Amino acid sequence: MTEHKITVKSVDMSEAMQNEIVALASKAFDENKLEKDIAAHVKREADRQFGPTWHVVVGRNFGSYVTHETGNFIYFYVDHTAVLLFKSG
Repeated sequence: MTEHKITVKSVDMSEAMQNEIVALASKAFDENKLEKDIAAHVKREADRQFGPTWHVVVGRNFGSYVTHETGNFIYFYVDHTAVLLFKSG
């Protein structure tokens, strides 16, 4: 497993959940090359571990403005690629 530099920019979730999300994202980056495949992997695992319905954006250049369920939002970087993950009701 590759050691990735993780930089959390904004978070609204428990530290335990945050650690799980970062770990599954790191694994997704190790196993996939395309951003859409990384996003699909992260979504699938987040839905499985934390219940539906999660939304994931992965990329190097995007803007966003989202509404999320309290306690279910994280925006972070894996190396130089941003990951936005949130749950909406």
